[in-house]
Amino acid sequence: MPVIQIDTSKYDEQLNEKAQRISQQFAQFNAPELEVFESAPKHYRQRAEFRVWHEGEDLFHIMFNPETKEKIRVDQFDPAAPLICELMSRLLELLKPNEILRRKLFQIDYLSTLSGQILVSLIYHKQLDDEWLNQVTKLKAELSKKFNIDFIGRARKQKIVLGEEYVIEKLNVNNRELIYQQVENSFTQPNAKLNECMLEWAIDVSKPLQNDLLELYCGNGNFSIALAPHFNRVLATEISKSSVKSAQFNIAENKIENLDIIRMSSEEFTMAMNGEKTFSRLNGIDLKSYNCQSILVDPPRAGLDKDTTDLVQGYDNIIYISCNPDTLERDLKQLTETHNIERFAIFDQFPYTHHIESGVFLTRK
Repeated sequence: MPVIQIDTSKYDEQLNEKAQRISQQFAQFNAPELEVFESAPKHYRQRAEFRVWHEGEDLFHIMFNPETKEKIRVDQFDPAAPLICELMSRLLELLKPNEILRRKLFQIDYLSTLSGQILVSLIYHKQLDDEWLNQVTKLKAELSKKFNIDFIGRARKQKIVLGEEYVIEKLNVNNRELIYQQVENSFTQPNAKLNECMLEWAIDVSKPLQNDLLELYCGNGNFSIALAPHFNRVLATEISKSSVKSAQFNIAENKIENLDIIRMSSEEFTMAMNGEKTFSRLNGIDLKSYNCQSILVDPPRAGLDKDTTDLVQGYDNIIYISCNPDTLERDLKQLTETHNIERFAIFDQFPYTHHIESGVFLTRK
């Protein structure tokens, strides 16, 4: 079984290839020169998920080659944050001799932070009983001597939390500390240092803007909280209950007073804005009181649906954060009918893969 290795000496080459590919793909829009934000070549991922392979008395992390489905043993994982790298081998050392904790363990998920916290999810093909709870409590106590660590045990229709089911991340954005609750199994940007760059870039393009901001797909408030001080008011929407709950926590922790978050999909919000349907979730929110001349969208890989794209075109200023260049290209074909691209950036959130995060700033023609 091969062991995974990453040649970090080729990082600059792969980033240049991405930049050239994106520049060529979007040349049709006459965008300004591409702004490129590089990642650290190693130890950049604050999240990592591994399957667990049992081979006699041995126990180790594995990944699968997405093309060949070949199993790849992972004893060292250079992309992972230092905290994850340090914990991986130590955790397996303690699991191997422990029959109760290792039996039918099939996956380990790590969620770490720049602030020093780490959350580990142990996922099983068996029900978790009191004996398991006793052993994982001892495991947590042992690892807590060195790590600020919590555990979650998962099995079918079971979830046992030892400590908290989230970590608290602290980002430095333009010399301002921002606090974010990040919940296990919820989306967060995996490359925290690049996330800081993305937030600073969004703040920079927002400097000439005024009045209010609307954000769709706000998640845990990642952009909303960073941008709130730069607008009179911010209205944000998100469909995930857990993300909205985290966003409310983050609003309080960061002492943000001009940000309201509504639990709605972008499609529902579009219907509400167009007067097509009323929603009880909007009780107490006077949409007409907002003077939103700017909008920020950070959609999933599928990009914007047609109705939301139509809605977005109604705003003078558009900040579009994208994780999929192909759907971004599709959406820009419509958006550039009414708007010009003023800034275009890529953020190498996912080194050594074909994936790239983009940021586009458009203003009305």
